[in-house]
Amino acid sequence: MNELSLGAPSYLPAVLERIRSVEKMPLPSNLAELIDAAAKAAPDRDVWNFFETGERETYDGLRRRVNYLAAQLQKHGVTKGRHVGVMLPNIPAMPLTWLALAKVGAVMVPVNTAYKERELAYVLLNSEAEFLIIHDDYLPRLEGAREHHGVAIPQEMTYVFGGSSAYTRWEELADGRLESFEPAAKVQPNDLLNIQYTSGTTGFPKGCMLTQQYWLVSGHSNAHRDGRRYENLLASTPFFYMDPQWLLLMTIIQRGTLFVAQRQSTSRFMTWVREHKINFCLLPWILYKEPQQPDDDRNSIVRANIYGVPRAIHAEIEQRFGLKAREAFGMTELGPTLFMPIEASDMVGSGSCGLPAPFRECRLVDEYGNEVDVGEPGELLVRGKGMLLGYYRNPEATAESMPDGWFRTGDLFRKDHNGFYTIIGRRKDMVRRSGENIAAREVEAVLNAFPYVSESAIIGVPDERRGEEVKAYIVVKQGVEETDGLLVEIVRHCEEQLAAFKVPRFYEFRKEFPRTGSAKIAKHLLRSEDKDLRSGAFDRVTGSWG
Repeated sequence: MNELSLGAPSYLPAVLERIRSVEKMPLPSNLAELIDAAAKAAPDRDVWNFFETGERETYDGLRRRVNYLAAQLQKHGVTKGRHVGVMLPNIPAMPLTWLALAKVGAVMVPVNTAYKERELAYVLLNSEAEFLIIHDDYLPRLEGAREHHGVAIPQEMTYVFGGSSAYTRWEELADGRLESFEPAAKVQPNDLLNIQYTSGTTGFPKGCMLTQQYWLVSGHSNAHRDGRRYENLLASTPFFYMDPQWLLLMTIIQRGTLFVAQRQSTSRFMTWVREHKINFCLLPWILYKEPQQPDDDRNSIVRANIYGVPRAIHAEIEQRFGLKAREAFGMTELGPTLFMPIEASDMVGSGSCGLPAPFRECRLVDEYGNEVDVGEPGELLVRGKGMLLGYYRNPEATAESMPDGWFRTGDLFRKDHNGFYTIIGRRKDMVRRSGENIAAREVEAVLNAFPYVSESAIIGVPDERRGEEVKAYIVVKQGVEETDGLLVEIVRHCEEQLAAFKVPRFYEFRKEFPRTGSAKIAKHLLRSEDKDLRSGAFDRVTGSWG
């Protein structure tokens, strides 16, 4: 945006100048440089606090622990460019492992700890993981993936946290501190650091190739775009997602302390915020549905990122909790993409995701690729420094997503005269439940593999608490009776093959599906059949028909 419109908010010029200044900041070459600089600047400050277990670490302690683990991993053959699957819960071992792999120049493949053996096998095989670091609790799933799905990572290249006698213990690799470490090969900004799996419209998750520079850009954008310093930050979602990873780097850049919860909890969230004097967090807006407390507004939050909040309650959330809740938009492929400035109180309740973040250029186009006028809907295209390199071993998806350097998000937005973007829908065949992207095609593939199912269709059902719930429409094979007993078997099949958050909640039998002209299932017609998509459906949670 080169010229401001008449009537533009008074804060806008300063915000745009701040974005430009962030883009001019020199970035470290890699995460190792960032860690070393932070340790020198704030050696005795806590970099993180896993407060439920009392595990804390200082910046200089982190530097030396990461050095030791990096040296041990390199000694065991984990060298630059090698792929390491990591399946750990929210314990210090997870970020320690990530940062040690970053120092070596190796590649982390984070694995969702909810994954069953089929999903675990897919990620490990698709990513060509050569090593695996896994918690002892998940070993049965690994053994199942080996026995039934062809995973063949050798035992001597598998390291177990919590220690099984049959494997090398991760703790043995990390039980020390080292003053300095030199990787066998120099680590460059564009070296791959993560293969981060994310659901898409093609069924199985796609591996986003994310570089050292991607993470540095994400950290710096989030750390500096508000022009504020945040001393205490909160990470309450799993580290195998991108959010706690960039939160950690944002924390390190600001020389703050990251307070890490073992798992998300709506009922305890504001207690954590108060106890640890949190200044910055990702606020789950369903907090609004919790019973009001007299101390709801007694907290130290300066900014809370909030995603997809209903417009009607946005202002009430700010008032009740006494904080500034600001929308933002990002994707695993892109990192931070849009953000609402902290000054933009006039945009509360607008539904807007804000302005392009530092290092990001955005535009909206129609179905033919032509840029749309202000106020008209269009697909969001994004380009800039530190985005994904592409999808691992999937050149077709890479070419389809960014054929000309612009990443096609599949999301529809409008832009106003002041450059603020508002999301209005998705072109992707996906369900978004409690922040999880669930590819309809993957769930359909599992359903269609059930012996008595002929065909299935997955759509999202609006839900106040989860955003969306998963609904399955099922056509059974000829001669099969549509019974409650059959549904129980189908649900059990899904629970065995899918992470719990992907298992459909609602089920409806169909004799046939409405079709498009090209004979595809017309899901838009399924969505429009009833105002309440729960009506007439079986709810596996209540065990009853709607």
